[in-house]
Amino acid sequence: MGTGEGRVLHRLLRNGNDDRAADASSERPVPPRPSIGLALGGGAARGFAHVGVLRVLEENGIVPDVIVGTSIGAVAGGCYAYNQLDAFEEWARGLNARGVLGYLDVSLGGSGLIRGDRLAKRLEVALGDVTIENLPRHFAAIATELGTGHEIWLTRGRLIHALRASYALPGIFNPIRVGGRWLVDGALVNPVPVSAARALGARLVIAVNLNADLLGHGVTISSHGSDESDALELQSMRERSSGLRNLFNLENLLKRQFIGTAGRPNIAHVMIDAFNIIQDRVTRARLAGDPPDVMISPRLGKVGLFDFHRAKEAIAIGDQAARKAVPDILEALSVLT
Repeated sequence: MGTGEGRVLHRLLRNGNDDRAADASSERPVPPRPSIGLALGGGAARGFAHVGVLRVLEENGIVPDVIVGTSIGAVAGGCYAYNQLDAFEEWARGLNARGVLGYLDVSLGGSGLIRGDRLAKRLEVALGDVTIENLPRHFAAIATELGTGHEIWLTRGRLIHALRASYALPGIFNPIRVGGRWLVDGALVNPVPVSAARALGARLVIAVNLNADLLGHGVTISSHGSDESDALELQSMRERSSGLRNLFNLENLLKRQFIGTAGRPNIAHVMIDAFNIIQDRVTRARLAGDPPDVMISPRLGKVGLFDFHRAKEAIAIGDQAARKAVPDILEALSVLT
């Protein structure tokens, strides 16, 4: 090869390398953002607030890679993971008091007051036979094993079975048998599953606690000797003040199924309030040991566990709480990126 030809070849090679270097520089990938986990807490009818939260996150480009839900949080999260949030929201917004009662297939001879088959069939309309492992996003539902109290993370199998197990409120819904185990509501052991979201690979965890303002933090009782007549009068005043507003309140309907002694709470009242207390205390303990990076706490204290006909209100409250949290989420992402 002559000297002239060598110079031409060298120039072509040099120019080609320069071009490739420029292309590589312009196409250099942006450092990946940290994986985002979403821990959706339990809270029965209050869980419709999750819809408002998810909408705001989507609106701001905050898309979770890992979704873990407990109880109603599993239902909302499962529908979102399967791209069925629109159907879930449409169904929720269409619920009224009479419609809710239509889902109550009461079974006094079973392991719970409600079999739950009617609700499960409605969910199957949107979810079909899809399995968790085939969802477009990583998902897990939290349940509790009867007998052992073990926390169960459902990451495989039919989605509808996992959701039913996760929301099987003891005494209200029948337990669900999955993989040879009898499972009930995951809120008994992990109401806001931050730990599971981290274990499944999330580096930044956003949690939604539906029960942050549900109970007080303690009171001082100055006297233990109040007359029973005073208690009866107080109860009467409360009942009169509630009036027609609570006529179709499902929680009150369930409480009225068992009439207690005058001045004393009845069986259903005790079950519902005890579950609220347990869920609140377990949530505080679990979050103290494994706090999320960002906490969203919708103010849902006035929405009862079974106020499913108040979905529109709960969704709006979730929307409001999420909007307040967006700056914190974006800041946390910028720090970790």
